Amino acid sequence: MENFFKLREHGTDVKTEVRAGITTFMTMAYILAVNPIILSAAGMDAGAVFTATALASALATLIMAFLANMPFVLSAGMGLNAFMAYTVVIGMGYTWQEALAAVFVEGIIFIVLSVTNVREAIFNAIPAPLKIAVSVGIGLFICFIGLQNAHIVVAGPTLVKLFPFGSSLSDGTFSSEGITALLAFIGLMLTAILMIKNVQGSILYGIVLTWVIGMLCEVAGFYVPAPDKGFFSLFPSGIISAPASVAPTFMQLDFSLILSVNFITILLSFLFVDMFDTIGTVIGCASKANMLDKDGKLPQIKKVLLTDAVGTTAGALLGTSTVTTFVESSSGIAEGGKTGLTSATSAGLFLLALFFSPLFLAIPAFATAPALMIVGFLMMQQITKMDWTVDLADAIPSFITIFAMAFTYSISEGIAFGVISYTILNVSTGKSSKVTILMYILTLLFVLKYIFL
Repeated sequence: MENFFKLREHGTDVKTEVRAGITTFMTMAYILAVNPIILSAAGMDAGAVFTATALASALATLIMAFLANMPFVLSAGMGLNAFMAYTVVIGMGYTWQEALAAVFVEGIIFIVLSVTNVREAIFNAIPAPLKIAVSVGIGLFICFIGLQNAHIVVAGPTLVKLFPFGSSLSDGTFSSEGITALLAFIGLMLTAILMIKNVQGSILYGIVLTWVIGMLCEVAGFYVPAPDKGFFSLFPSGIISAPASVAPTFMQLDFSLILSVNFITILLSFLFVDMFDTIGTVIGCASKANMLDKDGKLPQIKKVLLTDAVGTTAGALLGTSTVTTFVESSSGIAEGGKTGLTSATSAGLFLLALFFSPLFLAIPAFATAPALMIVGFLMMQQITKMDWTVDLADAIPSFITIFAMAFTYSISEGIAFGVISYTILNVSTGKSSKVTILMYILTLLFVLKYIFL
């Protein structure tokens, strides 16, 4: 492992890498439960989707480990799975087989773009201030995900609001939803205390401790499962289970409408969201791990993007939506993960999940939410690298990138807003020399996307 992953060269060791891989997996294990639920709404077999998701995640992540030697973990992307099920299939009337064909073609296009260095050129074209802003924006974005997963923040008349703890005592929701919000806050404090005391593995320990406290609350009757509302028992229903067959979704692609205008529109939507979600995630995670060189470039970016493309293609063949690099990879990086051994560990756990699904699916969202909030704090630290006063034509687009990413709930939208505003402000203030040809092209493509897609 030392010779292959070059652990000493990266300033890490096996223990740290394995712990980081476990942490990343635990913060994103929810995808194994959520993805089958979402895609089954499109008519897909839930058991087959579970198996396809685990296999595609393991395969893509292993490629990341052994080809790129990076601590990034991949799985079926949230948002893209909902777009496929609710927009493409239910909303537009396509079959899930036709939707999988669009995902497959998207992956093939990305493989070509990765091999020909187009995606690498786009990554490198994003100015250094915007790359820092992407990392900070992802910090806010992932913190907001944690707050929502924990139900600390819920829907309200002002779009979002704090969970109403007082009224939950009278309407009976405290014993399910309210207690999980409280447990998440307790977990956040526990994780923060461990970090302040420099305990190695504090994020992983925080997840486990929060889960255990939740189990004790269930035994004591403070937490009452309410399956109809999405609050299940915190104890695994078993340990070992046989994996479901992937046959109902394997190689079930339908290319009959591949030349239609609507198919091309769907394909372009997948392309835009996946490309810039991936680029943004890689920028954010690589910045946090100090992997970018002095010019803001990632030496192994071509291999990272190629892995992402191959993962999408393989996922479509197995029967799941677009496979992409997960922003939760930053949780393992925060634990010290620096090499492919981190991702290889996560990949191994995805394979184990096929046989121990009751155990992995029992990990509650409120236990992983504190980890996401802490990672948000760690990624926000990148903001100290930004100069907010010297060049406002850099600072203002960076700020726009940050707030757009968090408030539109989309990494790709944050990048789009940042690129467009960067080009407009620099050109209109006589600083057009800072704007590269590729930035002009990206700006035009983003504007056209908002007009036509």
